[in-house]
Amino acid sequence: MDMELRHLRCLVAIVDAGSFTDAAIELGVSQAAVSRTLGALEGVLGVQLLHRTSRNVTPTTAGVQVLARARQLLSDADNLIREATTGHTRLRIGHAWSAMGRHTAAYQRRWAALRPDVELHLVRTNSATGGLAEGLCDLAVVRRPFDGERFASAAVGQERRYCALAADDPWAGRRSVPLADAATRTVLADRRTGTTTAELWPEGGRPVIEHTRDVDDWLAAIAAGRGIGITPESTASQYRRDGIVFRPLRHAPPVTVHLIWRRHDPHPATHAAVALLADLYREAAPRRRPGPARTRRR
Repeated sequence: MDMELRHLRCLVAIVDAGSFTDAAIELGVSQAAVSRTLGALEGVLGVQLLHRTSRNVTPTTAGVQVLARARQLLSDADNLIREATTGHTRLRIGHAWSAMGRHTAAYQRRWAALRPDVELHLVRTNSATGGLAEGLCDLAVVRRPFDGERFASAAVGQERRYCALAADDPWAGRRSVPLADAATRTVLADRRTGTTTAELWPEGGRPVIEHTRDVDDWLAAIAAGRGIGITPESTASQYRRDGIVFRPLRHAPPVTVHLIWRRHDPHPATHAAVALLADLYREAAPRRRPGPARTRRR
């Protein structure tokens, strides 16, 4: 006979209720059924799990160990069932560094108002796909290249690049930093999840790049003066810290922000999630001033 969850539930019910009779009431079965189920579990494990007297029931030494594992297994099973049955009432959006940047709070508020039936969770994961490839989220915000065959995507906006500097860096007093000047410094970059590579500069004019492990390691290294960082605007918005300043990086291409999802298994709320984030980026985009009216020649 194989061990089943009902065997473990029976053991837990007997111990928690304090008697076979009360356990039978809680489980909605007969007292004889409780006795048979416990006996079957003891037969599978080959050990006695409970001491039975006319007044009470207590676990044996082996029973204490089995009881602890039984509670954990039952909890895991309940969580599995809950996740499977409520998957579409929750939307998990993963990210590696900075979620939606300065739009994060607005996104959360608007989502709660627009889709109160789908609970939003933001999941930070040090993964190139923001946890999507690992199954930790339903969609992910990414700012670096990804596998377009495996994942579907939508570009939702663009962000300027910024230079991150130690607060006491000689460049901290500048209003902005040219891309070419950054090539004269050691640039700190996260090889796995960051957006900065040597290809940002022309060949022959590239900086020394030192790799860090994640955003926290990156920030600590910059604050310590080990180098400078190049990052999208979202990082500057999300990680304002003492000891670090962010300055706009001039003459650098913007970073495109994508939402990506599993191509063959999209969450039902995917299109709503994409539309909301695209709206926020569009609303924040600087508007072009109308030029002077042209005189039409005749």
